[in-house]
Amino acid sequence: MPGEIHVTAGSGAASNHQGDDMGRIWVILVAVLLLMGVSAGFAQSNKKKGDEQTRSVKGAVVSADEKSVAGARVQLKNTKTLQIRSFITQEDGTYYFHGLSPDIDYEIIADDHGASSSTKTLSSFDSRKEAIINLKLNPKK
Repeated sequence: MPGEIHVTAGSGAASNHQGDDMGRIWVILVAVLLLMGVSAGFAQSNKKKGDEQTRSVKGAVVSADEKSVAGARVQLKNTKTLQIRSFITQEDGTYYFHGLSPDIDYEIIADDHGASSSTKTLSSFDSRKEAIINLKLNPKK
């Protein structure tokens, strides 16, 4: 009849509005969970890439008569940037460089009191995570 108000029509509209709100909440919840999962995945993949993206080189410096040389200077040259890093050998003649890029070639040379080694290359094609390059000093000229 004209002028009558039906409560069921009003409650139906309210229930549809509540349904829309619940749908939006679910969509937001799913989106938040997906973003959390994606960001956690990136964090893990970046950690793995960081670990895989570096390598190291170590070795020993020996004299012409095969004796360990303590205090020799070992230089590592990045052939791309020409940056040089130095290491003074330990008492047993050993040296160590870490955090090296696998995509760059490095040149390594040792010297001590006028005697020097030949230049060795750590190639970007060398896939070892920890390369060993020993250096032998040539007698003074």
